[in-house]
Amino acid sequence: MKRFHVHVAVPDLAQSIRFYSTMFGAEPSVVKDDYAKWMLEDPRVNFAISQRGGTVGVNHLGFQVDEAGELDALHTRLQAADAGVTEEKDVSCCYARSDKYWVQDPAGVPWESFHSLGSVPFFHGEVKEAAPACCGSAPEAQPGSRAQPKATCCS
Repeated sequence: MKRFHVHVAVPDLAQSIRFYSTMFGAEPSVVKDDYAKWMLEDPRVNFAISQRGGTVGVNHLGFQVDEAGELDALHTRLQAADAGVTEEKDVSCCYARSDKYWVQDPAGVPWESFHSLGSVPFFHGEVKEAAPACCGSAPEAQPGSRAQPKATCCS
């Protein structure tokens, strides 16, 4: 089963946690010094916020899947869309270890498709040599471009 994913960069984490907790009617399932995440069932969404400097606003969108086979199916569809897929296997970021694929839509919005494999005690690091730096700013692209996204891993 898929879960929609939204990651927003915020200027004030505590204020944003209060706002989103009130709006969602639920406390976050994960709270760190620089990050919070809600795993909501109605609507079924993984909503994450972080205060890491950089541009405030929507950082990226995506889909979280429950099983590796679902991620493979999404990967096949992304390849068919000729969207310049970037693969990351067993990467650690945003307090989680995941397999993921990144693309940019024609408007330049980064999309992350991922399967979480477990948790880690840090926001980013321990990234495999072949993987780009994790949790950077949103990918740089011009609307309509097919440029491959830079990693913004923040699941």
